[in-house]
Amino acid sequence: MIAIVGGGSWGTALAIHLARSAGAVRLWAREPEVVEGIRTRRRSPWYLPDLEIPSGVDATTEVAEAVRGASLVVVAVPSEFFAATLKSVGPLSDAVPIVTATKGFDPERHLRMSEVVGEQFPHARVAALSGPTFAREVALGRPTAAVIASRDDALAGELQKRLGAREFRLYANRDVVGVEAGGALKNVMAIATGLVDGLGLGENARAALITRGLAEMTRLAVALGAMPATLAGLAGLGDLVLTCTGSLSRNRQLGIALTKGETVAAVEDRTRMVAEGVRTVTSALALARRHGVSMPICQEVGAVLFDGKAPTDALASLLERPLRREEER
Repeated sequence: MIAIVGGGSWGTALAIHLARSAGAVRLWAREPEVVEGIRTRRRSPWYLPDLEIPSGVDATTEVAEAVRGASLVVVAVPSEFFAATLKSVGPLSDAVPIVTATKGFDPERHLRMSEVVGEQFPHARVAALSGPTFAREVALGRPTAAVIASRDDALAGELQKRLGAREFRLYANRDVVGVEAGGALKNVMAIATGLVDGLGLGENARAALITRGLAEMTRLAVALGAMPATLAGLAGLGDLVLTCTGSLSRNRQLGIALTKGETVAAVEDRTRMVAEGVRTVTSALALARRHGVSMPICQEVGAVLFDGKAPTDALASLLERPLRREEER
């Protein structure tokens, strides 16, 4: 049995996918309404509500119950709740692998999710799942490619087979740092792309921002210990392109909404979904200062989100930066 900790859109999509391909799944959601909807109507009332959840998915509001007897635990809660949720899981056998499917950093200490898992379960076998994966399309069984990263080659190979399927192709990678950093940082760039799109600045501007955003992501990821090639793969460039251009991107939609005068709180209240980029930008800037990395796009997104800077002024700040050579990254 596979336990999924987190009953939001991504956790629900993984539950649907794994029930089709791997058998019994137990899903933890903190909202009683979600659990009741899955148990009685085979629908989540809030997340992917139009999609049927297979009978192989059992739901519970008790996280300890969700992981009891599980042979694999997948954690898919927002980064701001990740550490606290892990503490409520209770003891787990060291033999039970833990997969983090959350794309973000711990908001207080700016740790990657696998580092948070390592603190709570120091002897656990840990992997990270990331890549260009809109929840709805995974739940619908549409072709998707993603990355499962672990320093343990045997574990990565095992998870490729256990979590993957014909329409959910998983590539193994040893670079956990790069895979996690790419998955987190692309959300900030998606907010920036939403600002560009919301201001109607055109496709040239969008392409420039995505490309320079990738350069920023790579600079910080490498400073954290990642391999540059990882950021050119599915967990970096692939996820960046999807999140910056896709109509289902909540981070891009947030950026567009900000150009219309809406607030972050209003957008998140309306959708019940967390735009991880809002939390990630603070960690990205803290890590950039710590490692001496330049991240001008992240700086401007942070100024719009937290300092009340107008999106048009943020754009002007980027356009007025001194000229430089591209190969300097």
